[in-house]
Amino acid sequence: MSALTLSADEKSVLGWIDGEGDSMIATVRRWADINSGSRNAAGLEAMQAELKEAFSRLDARMETVELAPSETVTPDGEIRPVEYTPALKVSARPDAPVRVVLTGHSDTVFAADHPFQTCRDVDSDTLNGPGVADMKGGLLVMVHGLLALERSPWAKNVGYDVLISPDEEIGSLGSGPVLAALGAKAHVGMTYEPALADGSLAGARKGSGNFSLRVKGRAAHAGREHHLGRNAIVAGAAFAKAIDALNGQREAVTINVSRIDGGGAPNVVPDVAVVRFNVRVGDEDDARWARQGIERAVAEINTRDGIMADLHGGFTRPPKPMTPANLRMFEWTREAGRTIGLDLKWNPTGGVCEGNNLWASGCPNVDTLGVRGADIHSDREIAKLSSFTEKAKLSAVMLMKFAQGEFDAREARALANAL
Repeated sequence: MSALTLSADEKSVLGWIDGEGDSMIATVRRWADINSGSRNAAGLEAMQAELKEAFSRLDARMETVELAPSETVTPDGEIRPVEYTPALKVSARPDAPVRVVLTGHSDTVFAADHPFQTCRDVDSDTLNGPGVADMKGGLLVMVHGLLALERSPWAKNVGYDVLISPDEEIGSLGSGPVLAALGAKAHVGMTYEPALADGSLAGARKGSGNFSLRVKGRAAHAGREHHLGRNAIVAGAAFAKAIDALNGQREAVTINVSRIDGGGAPNVVPDVAVVRFNVRVGDEDDARWARQGIERAVAEINTRDGIMADLHGGFTRPPKPMTPANLRMFEWTREAGRTIGLDLKWNPTGGVCEGNNLWASGCPNVDTLGVRGADIHSDREIAKLSSFTEKAKLSAVMLMKFAQGEFDAREARALANAL
């Protein structure tokens, strides 16, 4: 197969991106100063206003999408609804022959009271700041990739839907159904999580589920009537030990017990406990095996006198394996990268993202098209400034090649449908 080349028109488009670099970096600095932690509704609304201004440069329809609430188990064992701020959807050319869905998120892991709130320059090519890589920088790459497409002669051949969600960092429970609907009607997907600092992309991804076991016992005076009590924390701890023992039994399965809530005064037998845990799996068979093991542990706890336990949550991000369809997307990404001097590699990861959601709807995708970065989810988070235009060019090449049919997006979707 001959090497992919760029035409004069394509090179002209990429030259326009070079001129946008300073503006992109100034914008990410401003966006990073807006706290948009997943539970900070005011900050998320402020960030969405910024995104509306950025996407208004496109000739596209823009709308907010209300997200259905989910449920959570509170530390005292109550079931309560969780509300989400709306997502932002941007759409163009719904009848175009090639359909692409592009996804990203406006939320970060840093709450409004977190000490990490501002940017600083580490060196001439490294910016430290909340969300600069994950993924406010990625959102700027997305916008500029689309703006570049619109400057090309082939834009009319690609229709797109963009979804910017406010809840990715907390599992996409609200935006998940919207992602599924958009992925189901797209040929391919592009998601803007950060690449590693060396440019490596995420390949196959594990699936993930978050669970809570609610345990109810019987309160009693710890001294006078201890024998009448039924200790929910002891039962919850036994459950935690049982599911932790599943680790090591199946290579790709890990179970992490992250927290046990419950209890109070030392002289009261605790009557409520909540055990919270995460499960990672390599494929659907792993998920079934893990679920069966968890349910056995729940059943054993329910055999205890005076104890009742019920399980909440589930697998919200299915595995994203390196199928032929996803491999085709990565091969195209690598070819596009070579045209601009990038030698892209990818590696499997236990992390999850919206790319998992898109694949669950049958949409082949690449999900680390954002800026190069490192140490995300910490106050050491950095983005490489040179990667803003670099990665915008990568997206632009991919979109233009989809538009011209040199990358056959419909072929990739057919490979996915054939599974």
